[in-house]
Amino acid sequence: MSQAELTREVARRVFASEFNDATYTFKESDDERAPNYALLPTGDRANRVFVVGTLTETEDVGDESEYWRGRVVDPTGTFFVYAGQYQPEAASVLRDTEPPAYVAIVGKPRTYETDDGTVNVSLRPESISVVDDATRDRWVVECAERTLDRVEAFGEWEAEQEAPESGSTAPTNEYAQMARDRYDSPPENYRRDVIQALESLEDAEATA
Repeated sequence: MSQAELTREVARRVFASEFNDATYTFKESDDERAPNYALLPTGDRANRVFVVGTLTETEDVGDESEYWRGRVVDPTGTFFVYAGQYQPEAASVLRDTEPPAYVAIVGKPRTYETDDGTVNVSLRPESISVVDDATRDRWVVECAERTLDRVEAFGEWEAEQEAPESGSTAPTNEYAQMARDRYDSPPENYRRDVIQALESLEDAEATA
């Protein structure tokens, strides 16, 4: 196993609604090779993410060489995925897959500021694979669980900040502090997204 594989960051499971709100990125050291993190509004950091959704649209938006854009939808919103010559395997999947199709993607968040100051978040894939509906459904459940874990950890940290128990030491959660400082959207909003995502599975089962 290479050193790169040993130190590879865990891929966070994140719904599109939260991913697109993760507009602040940072490094934790001045090292040129230090990983770049997206700050999740639920109080965690993500260098890599794992998402599963429906590939609904693909387009070659490159000028001189192929540069593929994919639109991937989950129950809460849309991920935009971009792959070109530096991600040849992912680009070939976007080129060869006929939408709609379920896809699983591991990749890195990327932010881009538009002329009007809006920050857009996209996904640069390390890998894309076509999957079945059972894999998609399982990811929705697991992502819901991980999102709730982050929301609840944030809530516990916040409650301790506001009303610390006598003699207790407030839990340290630097990413929750960063999220509260950087974002207007309260983490509880993502609890609603979790409910929406799980209800979409129930509705699909009911109509199957």
